[in-house]
Amino acid sequence: MDQEDGGRYLGAPVAKYKEICLWIKKCLEDGGLKPGDKVESEHSLCRRFQVSRQTVRHAIAVLEEEGIVERYRGSGTYISDLSRISPKKEKTMQIAVMMTFIQEYIFSSILRELEEQLSNAGYSLQISVTNNSVEKERCILKNILNKNIVDGVIVETTKSGLPNPNLDIYRKIMEQGIPVLFINSFYPQLEAPHVSLNDKMAGKMVTDHLLQCGHRDIAAIFKGDDGQGHQRYLGYLEALMEAGVQVCDRRIIWTDTEMLADLEQIESWIIHRLEGCTACVCYNDVVACKLISACKKNRIEVPGDLSVISIDDSDLAVFCEVPLTSAKNPVQDLARAAALEILDMISGKKAPPSTELETEIVTRASVVVLGQSAGYTSGL
Repeated sequence: MDQEDGGRYLGAPVAKYKEICLWIKKCLEDGGLKPGDKVESEHSLCRRFQVSRQTVRHAIAVLEEEGIVERYRGSGTYISDLSRISPKKEKTMQIAVMMTFIQEYIFSSILRELEEQLSNAGYSLQISVTNNSVEKERCILKNILNKNIVDGVIVETTKSGLPNPNLDIYRKIMEQGIPVLFINSFYPQLEAPHVSLNDKMAGKMVTDHLLQCGHRDIAAIFKGDDGQGHQRYLGYLEALMEAGVQVCDRRIIWTDTEMLADLEQIESWIIHRLEGCTACVCYNDVVACKLISACKKNRIEVPGDLSVISIDDSDLAVFCEVPLTSAKNPVQDLARAAALEILDMISGKKAPPSTELETEIVTRASVVVLGQSAGYTSGL
């Protein structure tokens, strides 16, 4: 028998890496190793079991996934505090998916991809919708906590740009051993991984695109109650400052979920705030389409008088009255990554603290290069 692939432990043939795992577990049972004790070095284990370093590292990785050991770079491998490891519960093959919205915009594409990936792994989805309401989020979370019948939770955050009163319930769910993964945004106060677009980079890239097209008087409309809006705002600021363009607070407009649903009521206020600007960064395609509609009513030509750029590259960007230049949000890749990460977390693997996907600009008709439009004027 190949020494790398198999051997015997207590009379039963096992793979060599498993033999190492069983030996360390036996040392724990016998009291030879205790929580906090340092495990023999890789070199020592190689000699003890007559195996390669690769085999030893594989064994340690398996023990680490099981929560039995912890590795510290430059120090070594130590026995974990086993009292902190929650006992594994029986799998239900159910995963809760909580979204803010479901039938519109990019949300249905995310849900379809989650359903495909997770159903292929044998899981059923329990889908809930918050409508971006903190109270609805709380009711759904209490139901998940009290019933305790899911193996994992994927959550699109609710108003993540504001203080959230439901963090205590999230913590109780995680204390039950149910992994929680956030999608699209996250709550920075919680130690839970998230999968999202790199929103700061997206905000920077769309602003940089306008700067490269010769624009300097650049307004922006962001959503203040969602964390994505804050990150996209940071990217916008960074692009302007790197270009040596002065930031003008008057040109930055903040909306929220309720205001966005009734944006027509404040059109004149928005148009007034954009006076003197040649371009506008929009939080997403929904905001951009509403802005273009307002411009049309006020006889402002897009892009002749005002260039408009947005983020997400949804169907709205394609079918908008003026097709939108927009930063792509790879929602299928995002949902696929979220599905794979929650499956890893359910199996006991450690997920990365965050996965933020890169973007690219998709150019269409809503942005003009200054000097290339005969009808261009310097202000509104």
